[in-house]
Amino acid sequence: MKTIAILSRKGGTGKTTIATNLAIAAEKAGQTTALIDLDPQSSAAKWGDSRNGNTPAVISTHSERLPKILQLAEDNGATLTILDTAPHTEASALDAARAADMVVIPCKPALVDLQAIGSTIDVIRLAKVSARIVFNSVPSRGNLTAQAREAVSIYEVPCAPCELGHRIAYVHAYNAGLAAQEFEPSGKASREVRALYKYLTSEMDI
Repeated sequence: MKTIAILSRKGGTGKTTIATNLAIAAEKAGQTTALIDLDPQSSAAKWGDSRNGNTPAVISTHSERLPKILQLAEDNGATLTILDTAPHTEASALDAARAADMVVIPCKPALVDLQAIGSTIDVIRLAKVSARIVFNSVPSRGNLTAQAREAVSIYEVPCAPCELGHRIAYVHAYNAGLAAQEFEPSGKASREVRALYKYLTSEMDI
């Protein structure tokens, strides 16, 4: 079983959007997926509650119980787990990072997000885990992403070559208990998520 942690010490970067959409992308690619919600706000768990059907399994827990929950997921046939983490909590973030095979760091191409990413980089360095920066909520016009990629290059953490745009489809999908691939299968958001999933699984040799 492989584990991906969606990690950012800053709130509002799109962790739950990426976690829920990757979980569905994994299911559609044939993985048996468990989505573990470590955020006290329980956004991923609420999304799971609003879904029709039993997959992916969505489990709300605390980081102290993470090893037990991961073992339970594997014992029940999960081949991939995705961790949706809470912002601001260093201990919880470190627990998630240490449990992961890969950390995804969502980042909007805005100054406040770029300035805040350093504390997340500190966590992955402590955990000694592979990580990729994923730019999220990217405007359709302008060169903000190119500037953002240059700004984060000082951290020497690779950026994913694909990114997620600022699209209302992600909001509508979440509100309906869906992911982009379910809400709008042929839409741009769906294609973005598939590309991100394909890239991450390639990097992880899944």
